[in-house]
Amino acid sequence: MRASLARRAASAAKRKTLRIETANNATMDNRVMTKTLPISFEFFPPKTPEGAAKLRATRAALYAHKPEFCSVTFGAGGSTQEGTFAAVKEILAEGVPAASHFSCVGATKAAVREQLAQLQAMGVKRLVALRGDLPSGYGMGGEFHYASDLVAFIRAETGDAFHIEVAAYPEIHPQAKSAEADLQAFATKVKAGANSAITQYFFNTDAYFRFVDDAYKLGVEVPVVPGIMPITSSTQLMRFSDACGAEIPRWIRLRLQGFGDDTASIKAFGLDIITDLCDQLHSAGVPGIHFYTMNQADACSEIIQRLRLA
Repeated sequence: MRASLARRAASAAKRKTLRIETANNATMDNRVMTKTLPISFEFFPPKTPEGAAKLRATRAALYAHKPEFCSVTFGAGGSTQEGTFAAVKEILAEGVPAASHFSCVGATKAAVREQLAQLQAMGVKRLVALRGDLPSGYGMGGEFHYASDLVAFIRAETGDAFHIEVAAYPEIHPQAKSAEADLQAFATKVKAGANSAITQYFFNTDAYFRFVDDAYKLGVEVPVVPGIMPITSSTQLMRFSDACGAEIPRWIRLRLQGFGDDTASIKAFGLDIITDLCDQLHSAGVPGIHFYTMNQADACSEIIQRLRLA
């Protein structure tokens, strides 16, 4: 992506055709997307048999949209490794490319080497390489301190066996010393061997376009795919956003708070907001969209259908 992406986005924003039908529960239509846009989905490993059954149903529904791949998260300190690898194995068996999240804080090189071999044996071709967070009460530990260390190690050990995704933070990682330091850390991950990046979710497209442009100035030319979080619960969204540093624009936060416990209105409003966000990104020429599904299919499917991405 080039620096012109932001300018194209501004032009696209002027062209967008948003029509809200208040008589039909505030649904948005008049969206016609003729260009195919790669999409992908993120899941978290279920903890119960019921959760596993629900996730299988969710995946089946979302496969209809022909995702480029589906990823599965990795718990703090590798705490969900068994569940992560099991879900990844199921996705591969269902005929869909799967990406395993892979965190390294607290890990040894020997352990990471063993896990990489296991993933290769399973047929995994894509990883989301992250520093990760240690469980509460643990120190830094391990032989890896940064995601760039992990990326470099994977490349040294496996060559080009994996397509490596890394994380990007348009609104700055909450633990970064500064915006510049965060941008440099991202560039270091890419130069260590990452093929592409997936962003933390955001609601302000300017932050994304600025991040991509600034990264390009540092020589980063890999695709930076926007991560998108559908809005289905205001309390959940605010809790997650406060924890990860994602900014909820004041007007969106106030509207959500104003709905109180009116779940239907929250979901309808959220669909309009996220559809519009994706519309702006797609019109500007982003390389794909990665949905944080929270193991639910309905909101993602509705957004994709409104945009006619599939």
